[in-house]
Amino acid sequence: MRMRFLFAALTLALAAGSCSREPRTELFNGRDLAGWVCVTDPEGVGDARDAFSVQNGNIRIAGSPFGYMRTEETYDDYRLHVEWRWIGEATNSGIFQRVQAGDRLWPEAVECQLQAGRAGDLLGLGGAKIAGAESNGRVFIKPRSGGECERPAGEWNCAEIVCVGDHIAVCVNGVLQNECTGSVRSGYIALQSEGGPVEFRNIWLSRLRRGI
Repeated sequence: MRMRFLFAALTLALAAGSCSREPRTELFNGRDLAGWVCVTDPEGVGDARDAFSVQNGNIRIAGSPFGYMRTEETYDDYRLHVEWRWIGEATNSGIFQRVQAGDRLWPEAVECQLQAGRAGDLLGLGGAKIAGAESNGRVFIKPRSGGECERPAGEWNCAEIVCVGDHIAVCVNGVLQNECTGSVRSGYIALQSEGGPVEFRNIWLSRLRRGI
């Protein structure tokens, strides 16, 4: 009960934007991809060397070939802040939580969907199951409930994701969109290449302690 009460409090704080003074761990230095591991589909179309780059202080992900870039370190309880914008047409990407070891094109992970019109959906990838989700035969999907809140292509969006124990909550542009529970409590964090060009910036997390 204490864990669930703590998570509910963190979720409310997330939606209210009241966690801004927590100590931060910067995941992107604004210069290069130090601290990240890039994984791509070896049979995908396009040059894997161009899939992930840094341009004008932002991470640029081409969208092809499919894959993701993940942190070198694993994390358990945290509040994650990520900003993204579409370059040209708004297409598809995602932010993976709890990515498990054994890099493969579709890893075991919980994805915060960034697909245009669906930002805030939660997906269980690679066999990862999440409570309240339904399978489409390939992944488990828990639709967002907060409604439309995405900004037009070219403008910056903000995702705030809280992970505590087996609980995950997602806020997009200040709107609480989704919550779920799953069986995995730690893993890598990753940014997806799937669809079209997208940029990311201001990627940081605050580690959280259970029981406070």
